[in-house]
Amino acid sequence: MNALHKSLLAVAAGLLALAPLGAVQAATLAHASYVAHLYPLNTKVAKTATRGEARFTINGDRLTIDIRVHGAPPDMVHWQHFHGFADGQQAVCPAMGSDKNGDGIIDLIETGKVAGTTMVPFITQPASMDVAHGSYPKADARGNYHYHETMSLPALEQAFAKAFPGQQLDLNKRVVFIHGVPAGTALPASVQSLGPIPAQVTLPIACGQIERVGAR
Repeated sequence: MNALHKSLLAVAAGLLALAPLGAVQAATLAHASYVAHLYPLNTKVAKTATRGEARFTINGDRLTIDIRVHGAPPDMVHWQHFHGFADGQQAVCPAMGSDKNGDGIIDLIETGKVAGTTMVPFITQPASMDVAHGSYPKADARGNYHYHETMSLPALEQAFAKAFPGQQLDLNKRVVFIHGVPAGTALPASVQSLGPIPAQVTLPIACGQIERVGAR
């Protein structure tokens, strides 16, 4: 290596050291992929084992969310979101140990200790952050559905920062939940939900931890 090459390398190293960490991270995240493999929850109540996959692809200022679910309770709408902690800690999917009241069911409230709170709804317009009134997908007669939306990443980040001040999307710290059993499903009074929303709507039936799988 000649003196000129050594000099150029030294300059490049110096510029990299001076660059803000956020700028380096932003460049890295300009093209990234994440995936959550969805595994069944509450199968005895749902009468089926819901599985699937959620993929998140960042391409510049666009985010594409692609969720394929099969084996869900059929012919009904299913709420779906990513959950996480507003203090930035790692969320994980619940196991039966989360069933603190011992009723054999992991309800939405019981997931909070390990998975945090509902954050972004996977609806037709996720940046609206309209968890309770957004348009969610409906499973077909076989319990399958496909959700696919591409959106402005900055718009979603702005809406998220407004809802959770000081926090970033941090997809690899979140988990995906699929919710919902038929309205007529008998549930014990011990099964909790959010406010007036029926427990049948919010009951978790699948969960998957989001993990980063690629960048370019």
